[in-house]
Amino acid sequence: MQTLGELKLPPFFNYPPYFTLQPVRETKEKQVQLWKELIIDYCRTQKIFIIGLEEDFPLFSNPAIERSLNYEARAAFLSALVSDGRAEWMDKGHRRCLILWHRIQEWADIILRFVKDNGLEDNVMTVEEMRSGIESRGTGMYIFCA
Repeated sequence: MQTLGELKLPPFFNYPPYFTLQPVRETKEKQVQLWKELIIDYCRTQKIFIIGLEEDFPLFSNPAIERSLNYEARAAFLSALVSDGRAEWMDKGHRRCLILWHRIQEWADIILRFVKDNGLEDNVMTVEEMRSGIESRGTGMYIFCA
């Protein structure tokens, strides 16, 4: 199985049509869903937070099959992530995208659970203190702040 960094790439990554936006609605919906999941998984494993539409991004090309996503496909997949609350555009021109490994509410829940689980409700802490504290190892907080 092909890998990119630490991520095992799904079978569709070697299927050339998935590097071109599909014209049939049902096929395109499936394609968009697969790409959204792949983008989130890749960004999480590589600890990537920002994707630029006009920048080289390893996930958007597959030299083994000589295929790359065009600008329109990149924009469509990132726009779908934004619509799902899994990303935010960082500029008005929609050229740079902040990838959210979890939705904002999920991050809030992770932080709140961390605070409650560690009896920190009445304490003031910085993000660095939460990240580097012994309590954060192996939790969503460690990943969030790493």
